[in-house]
Amino acid sequence: MGLSITVHQMRRGAISYDSSDQTALYIRMLGDVRVRSQVGFEPERRSSHPYLYIDFRTLHTRLGCGSTSASSAPERRVHRLLSFQRYLHSSRLLRGVPQQIPLHILDEDYTGQARCMLEKVGNWNFDIFLFDRLTNGNSLITLTFHLLNQYGLVELYQLDMVKLWRFLVMVQEDYHSDNPYHNAIHAADVTQAMYCYMREPMLAKSLTSRDILLGLLAAATHDLDHPGVNQPFLIKTDHYLATLYRNTSVLENHHWKSAVGLLRETGLFSHLPAEDSLNMERELGSLILATDISRQNDYLSKFRLHLDQENLCLSNASHRHFLLQMALKCADICNPCRPWELSKQWSEKVTKEFFQQGDIEKKHKLEVSPLCDRVANTVGNIQMGFMTYVAEPLFAEWARFSDTRLSQTMLGHMGLNKASWSGLQQEQTSVTEEVEPSTTGTDVEDAAARKDGNTGGTSSKEIPQGSRES
Repeated sequence: MGLSITVHQMRRGAISYDSSDQTALYIRMLGDVRVRSQVGFEPERRSSHPYLYIDFRTLHTRLGCGSTSASSAPERRVHRLLSFQRYLHSSRLLRGVPQQIPLHILDEDYTGQARCMLEKVGNWNFDIFLFDRLTNGNSLITLTFHLLNQYGLVELYQLDMVKLWRFLVMVQEDYHSDNPYHNAIHAADVTQAMYCYMREPMLAKSLTSRDILLGLLAAATHDLDHPGVNQPFLIKTDHYLATLYRNTSVLENHHWKSAVGLLRETGLFSHLPAEDSLNMERELGSLILATDISRQNDYLSKFRLHLDQENLCLSNASHRHFLLQMALKCADICNPCRPWELSKQWSEKVTKEFFQQGDIEKKHKLEVSPLCDRVANTVGNIQMGFMTYVAEPLFAEWARFSDTRLSQTMLGHMGLNKASWSGLQQEQTSVTEEVEPSTTGTDVEDAAARKDGNTGGTSSKEIPQGSRES
């Protein structure tokens, strides 16, 4: 579609949540599923679409510094092909240059440890947080470059090393470092998980080099330039992205088009025939769009039908592409399947981000989105709900397709993590029951102190993971 859409032409998608249908609540929490339309293929030209009402580049930093109004929009010009993140950098001369210390002058001990970790990059207990520290915050660049090189894709596709490095640096830059969850570390974690899935016997013996290249690039860019708020928020604040994509897979379309913009800006595929390059961009979009959580049931039903009929043919390119879509969907929400010490960290981070959205909604007198109210929700019940209604059905079908040690490990971790959240929830309930009879200030303070002691000093509350969240 063209880019001349105006605000009055936008199709406003009403968002409703039936509290009696928990599955619908969790599937629809990040998107309105009623509006379906085809979108154009051109990269975004953002200068045609000023911010409306709320500027997401300043939301988190200005939360306590007064409201943001539409009247200030003319002062915030949005440059063509500049993401929200890189718009903050005033000089274009620094584009494509790492903001922090480059890898080659890091302490040798750290780079040595990072290299040792990369030797075990296929392990499911890979600690992406430690790896990010060892690479000085460059986990996405380092991991993606390593995997592309390990598969021989740099040489096979004759990728220019300077262009590739610049592309990866710009991808990492375009993830918002101030997002607690949807940041470059999440993208690196998803890329590592995608690598694990592509190594599974069913896929490893069938995927082509093109499939692998697209799978890794899609994982690395699947949440590119995520603003830290979900689709319903963009719709109800009349954000230009909701207008541009007609309230349909708004974030996913934006991630895809942002990735296409960087591919073209760096010329990474400029040496390929134009038709091949366009086809790769389209397939990249198809993978990224599959991470839209509002279409979870569509993909899951199709996957289940294929497995029931036993008609998946891995020599068929479209079937392989569909399996890459399912693999990316699994990678995107695999946090509940990680070991507890990793899974819990992701839970806390995604909680913080969604509760930040709830705080913003309260600040701007907007209806608080489901699961974003820090007062009405707890880590345990939301996390267990996400596992029950979203993660478990998906990974159960994946285990049917790929019945391997990894699949059983993931299901085992998820069961243990669910039990851990249940135990913490019961502890919190017990503490609440102790607090309720108290009437004096001293009693309440003592009960609160006991609560902090029982929960390890954390009172963070949880939101479903990975979903647009993807």
